Amino acid sequence: MALVPRPTKPGFPYPLGVTLTKDGANFALFSESATSVQLLLFSHPDDKEPKEVINVKEKTGDIWHVTVPGVLPGQLYAYKVDGPYKPEEGLRFNKNKALIDPYAKALAGFVKWDDAVFGYKVGDPQEDMTFDERDSTPFVPKSVVVSDDFDWEGDRPLSLKIPWNQTVIYETHVKGMTKLREDVDEKLRGTYLGLASKQVISYLKDLGVTTVELMPVQQFVRDKWLLDKGLTNYWGYNPIAYFAPDCGYSSSGCLGQQVTEFKKMVKELHFAGIEVIIDVVYNHTGEGNHLGPTLSFRGIDNRAYYMLNPQNPRYYMDFTGTGNTLNLRHPRVLQMVMDSLRYWVTEMHVDGFRFDLASALARELYSVNMLSTFFVTIQQDPILSRVKLIAEPWDVGEGGYQVGNFPYQWAEWNGKYRDTIRRFWRGEAIAYSELANRLMGSPDLYMGSGRTPFASVNYVTSHDGFTLEDLVSYNQKHNEANKMDNKDGVDENYSWNCGFEGETNDPGVMACRERQKRNFMITLFVSQGVPMLLGGDELSRTQKGNNNAFCQDNEISWFNWKMDDRKKAFLNFVKSMIYLRKAHPVFRRRKFFQGRKLFGSPYKDLTWLSPDGSEVNEQTWNSPTQVIAFVLAGDAMDEINENGERVSDDTFLVVLNASPNPIKFKFPKIGEKWELVIWSYNRDPREDEKVVKAESVLEIEGRSALVYKRG
Repeated sequence: MALVPRPTKPGFPYPLGVTLTKDGANFALFSESATSVQLLLFSHPDDKEPKEVINVKEKTGDIWHVTVPGVLPGQLYAYKVDGPYKPEEGLRFNKNKALIDPYAKALAGFVKWDDAVFGYKVGDPQEDMTFDERDSTPFVPKSVVVSDDFDWEGDRPLSLKIPWNQTVIYETHVKGMTKLREDVDEKLRGTYLGLASKQVISYLKDLGVTTVELMPVQQFVRDKWLLDKGLTNYWGYNPIAYFAPDCGYSSSGCLGQQVTEFKKMVKELHFAGIEVIIDVVYNHTGEGNHLGPTLSFRGIDNRAYYMLNPQNPRYYMDFTGTGNTLNLRHPRVLQMVMDSLRYWVTEMHVDGFRFDLASALARELYSVNMLSTFFVTIQQDPILSRVKLIAEPWDVGEGGYQVGNFPYQWAEWNGKYRDTIRRFWRGEAIAYSELANRLMGSPDLYMGSGRTPFASVNYVTSHDGFTLEDLVSYNQKHNEANKMDNKDGVDENYSWNCGFEGETNDPGVMACRERQKRNFMITLFVSQGVPMLLGGDELSRTQKGNNNAFCQDNEISWFNWKMDDRKKAFLNFVKSMIYLRKAHPVFRRRKFFQGRKLFGSPYKDLTWLSPDGSEVNEQTWNSPTQVIAFVLAGDAMDEINENGERVSDDTFLVVLNASPNPIKFKFPKIGEKWELVIWSYNRDPREDEKVVKAESVLEIEGRSALVYKRG
């Protein structure tokens, strides 16, 4: 039985969420259509009923607010919100359902699946048109009052500013990266502090990456349908609290400790000079479609928070494939997203964001509008306009594929780069111009809108799809472990298994795969734009052919740190490619190449070559090819550094032969000789390959990549 509530004060409507005061805390909640709001206070996460129930009587505009004396950090709370239950009008209030504060900075635990968390009577023939009167309090995680106090030891928001042209992104998963790392304290493995350990940070520094991009860390829902299969939501693309770091990655508890541990992780990475970008999912929530649970937004103001079908508001607009789409056309929803983003920068010190299915954020009813309020708001924001912004530039709705169309401050995951490079190295003949554009930062996509090569985040693999090891080991997906009859995940991966499907000890097949992996890495790191390495690819990580391991929180997804000679050799090769790129600005120009002579150089800054050593003509430019070669002239760079000095570098020749057959290649007369610096051969180069005189002809093996420096 709830106790008599303590005396309260009217409080204030801003800021939303919980604000600690000198004698308690202010609670502010948006709901424009509610008729009443109750604040529930709890003593323990497992409390089945509140210790106090406070009727929130003050309302300023569409904000309900109250100040409660005596509230301290660690206080657990929830809301119950009443109003019309008219699903046919998009109204789904249910006063029996405990609700998570959309501005909660921490959650104490996870959803405990029970029919009571649904606003309707589960199993009734009328489904969501019915009204369920059961109390969901025992099954919904409580929100936690959190203090922002933390000793950052001098680290400040936006203090670590790594320029785009020096950025090397490492996409990884907080748990998966360290769960099997035996030199990390066992209780820290798979947690924020595991990622912050000296061993892991030393590894990242030695690898040479500058920026970790963390898969979703905002508190997310572990889906019931997956748990019923004995699986779980491993990737985390199903958020329920946009301000709260997921407590599943905490080593010490869920009563606010997850906030402190996340901050410690960021601080340690920053001290090592490594940026932190987080993958955010503001396109949908974990409440799903009209048959989903009532956990937060649906019960607070369904019609405001979600895009509803104008013809029948009972149903949701779904541009994400998850059942709902967040309604960023509503000013309070847009405010929540902006407040959340600023919180992660100002209080959690993250350096940028990768936006999942970012086209959905620009949806104006049905169409995608890149001048939408969301993008305009970010552009003028004094904080968010200064961080790194990366879009996944598509959603699943009509017209959602928007690669090349985002505003100029944004970088984009370049899916065209991924697919073109994969198709090329599996042996397809690709139009010379198409391949050239991808290698040079996709000027056909970005140059016309005044953007730079760094609008293109280049990647061959990401969390979504095959790992690099699997890309060269499987022709088809093998997702049986997901228990969906292998029907999930994309069917076309543009992969090639080198003649055998899956794991093998055949030395010829293994040698082919090692060469192909090196071909991909050479291509990635000599391409203009921002390279992104999928975490674990450098370790030859395999998911056994699973190209959709979103539900595999186990050794299918976790990094295997056990190294044999083959894996060690490839790891060292990846390091060498990263260091080559970092040492030579000609591979990471801030401007697009112009293909002309500059600064008195006798050579063009960029020259495309045919195997006979001549410059490509128009016919070759527009024809399919399995071979591409180009010269990057480091002494003809049209760039000035931060000190006002012109940037100059060595000159490099890159030859990529994706044909299975050797080719005769004539080395261009740009200087007197060419020295081999990087190769994908599974052998040491011969003497005649190491240093080649200009105008000499050399046989280049099939399926190989070579990088020469002008001597």
